[in-house]
Amino acid sequence: MTTRRVPLVLLACGSFNPITNQHMRLFELARDHMHSTGQYQVVGGIVSPVSDGYGKQGLVLAKHRIAMAKLALQSSNWVTVDEWESQQPDWTETVVTMRYHYGRILKEYEQNNGTHYDSSGNIAPLSSPSPRLKLLCGADFLDTFKIPGLWRDDHVEELVGRFGLVCVSRGRLQPERAVHESDTLSSHRQNIFLVREWVRNETSATEVRRALRRGLSVKYLIPDTVIEYIHRHNLYTEDSERRNEGTVLRPLIKQAHTPMKSLDD
Repeated sequence: MTTRRVPLVLLACGSFNPITNQHMRLFELARDHMHSTGQYQVVGGIVSPVSDGYGKQGLVLAKHRIAMAKLALQSSNWVTVDEWESQQPDWTETVVTMRYHYGRILKEYEQNNGTHYDSSGNIAPLSSPSPRLKLLCGADFLDTFKIPGLWRDDHVEELVGRFGLVCVSRGRLQPERAVHESDTLSSHRQNIFLVREWVRNETSATEVRRALRRGLSVKYLIPDTVIEYIHRHNLYTEDSERRNEGTVLRPLIKQAHTPMKSLDD
């Protein structure tokens, strides 16, 4: 009997300041890997830039980061850019963003497939497996769990336990060690998919911005359409790099108080 593959959507959250070819390659690498497991069928990818409230130094306005991401992904037939997170007045926790997108994905699935009530009175799908949502990230993302005050323990638990991660290794980083050294990550290791990138590409948005400030070429590091947009709007200058200078990242401030636990809050 052939087991039906589980529909999977990959979500990438981040600054995308600017989006690079490496950001887009992560989606392709992750899709190939998840297909190779024999369990999943990747049906979509979402790029979700952070809001201006994130407070990172050098972060240009969300409207520009959204526009650049859309230009870069014009050639993709399965990865899209979503503006919801970027339009929030304050920085949104990653878990809250994932809840939002998963709720939207499930609603679309139910509308397309229909639902019924099972013997326990719970809503259940009529036919195909319900879709899943996993966070797509680079290997350096796992190290952020070690930063004091950046993550809430229950958020990490929900992120890896309920949703899961697809983590693409870059350079000499060792995501396996990060998983091993964390009790939470280790307990959910079956829901963390580590992808090895054999064709090395370590393009950094930070280095791209530095090159742009110095008037150096960034051709083949980011799409030509994005380069044209940057020059047209005079982005990534000495002045833009000083934006939010000296500002504490909003996650470090927000997590010190009582953050919202759900979208209803």
